[in-house]
Amino acid sequence: MSDQKTQTPKTPPAAESTPETTEDGAFNQLQTDIERFRDLALRSQADFDNYRKRSAREKEEAVKFANASLLERLIPIIDNFDLGLAAAGSAENSPILAGMSMVGKQLHDFLAEIGVTAIDAAGQTFDPNLHEAIAHENDPKVPEGKVIRQVRKGFKLKDRLLRPANVIVSSGPAAR
Repeated sequence: MSDQKTQTPKTPPAAESTPETTEDGAFNQLQTDIERFRDLALRSQADFDNYRKRSAREKEEAVKFANASLLERLIPIIDNFDLGLAAAGSAENSPILAGMSMVGKQLHDFLAEIGVTAIDAAGQTFDPNLHEAIAHENDPKVPEGKVIRQVRKGFKLKDRLLRPANVIVSSGPAAR
């Protein structure tokens, strides 16, 4: 027997950390942080792009409808002007009436230029988005749900309703 003892190489215990494993952990942590910050940067960029687009859209809409409140106040004045012209229409060949008619035409042309359109409701199907029903009447000639007559004009500014048309809606033939 020999007295020589074989020595086996010692392996470090699992609890101890070597410089290599510490560097790998730090590297992995840095990679994770980089990915997290890259994702955060991309999300922030997307949020900023959405904000910029929304701001541009809101600005465009504000410019498009900037005069809406002024027009809402002007429309009743134009209604009264038109009523006055209609009442004065009985005086034939009056130069004042002709002049006022030209002013009325200019007003209506101006409104058309800026995108204001009148809502023609007579004979149309009642649409609560455009019309305000002020009465229902039985009418054997007009089907139920159709506008019999328009009492007051409605107006739209481009695609936005300024004032609904006041209408009388048919209830169909009278029940017997």
